[in-house]
Amino acid sequence: MKVLVPVKRVIDYNVKVRVKADGSGVDLANVKMSMNPFDEIAVEQAIRLKEAGQADEVVAVSIGVKQNQETLRTALAMGADRAILVVATEDVHTDIEPLAVAKILKAVIDEEQPGIVLAGKQAIDNDMNATGQMLAALTGWSQATFVSELDIQGDSALVTREVDGGLQTIKVSMPTIVTVDLRLNEPRYASLPNIMKAKKKPMDEKTPADLGVDIAPRLTIVSTGEPEARAAGIKVGSVDELVEKLKEVGAV
Repeated sequence: MKVLVPVKRVIDYNVKVRVKADGSGVDLANVKMSMNPFDEIAVEQAIRLKEAGQADEVVAVSIGVKQNQETLRTALAMGADRAILVVATEDVHTDIEPLAVAKILKAVIDEEQPGIVLAGKQAIDNDMNATGQMLAALTGWSQATFVSELDIQGDSALVTREVDGGLQTIKVSMPTIVTVDLRLNEPRYASLPNIMKAKKKPMDEKTPADLGVDIAPRLTIVSTGEPEARAAGIKVGSVDELVEKLKEVGAV
């Protein structure tokens, strides 16, 4: 079985995001970029499937700018076998929309014929949480989202999903689209020897035109702004005073 893992290049989760002065978007100048944390979990799970003998090959794919090569090399250093880079823009500030990403991934799936797609449930830069679901619709495959446990059982997958009410366990037929959540695993660190080996692993480069996909944007960003600063708290001297304060603000 082949496992396909889409990975996205995003601002590192340790970096405080800055908004451009004109409100046109996020400032990416001299900002550290890294693999989306949810995608990193997906890569780790794909490698574990291969180590368990349940997968034969792990293919990482990334869509965006040329610099996404760095993100793919990280996936290769972790243990992916090869990578596919789809260069969809030259501007690092251009975020390819989820529908366009899903269409590109559908074209890659048609070529690669994987048995399962493991993707992060969302990207931490736009929090769309839409690509996996759109991809399932385009392929007609089963889907399992917000997955915290995964067990491949022949031609089906038993998954545990994190839902508002707790945990939900379902069985989906293969091939399938799985979007992973935080508690699925703890991604490994790439060792120096594996980082060196990753430089020699194959990486194919394509464009949306090669795959016959139109990526013309359908959304327009009107403005980008910082969230409102959190107001200072109030100290109270007793429970009665706390209740009165809550009544004043309409909380009780």
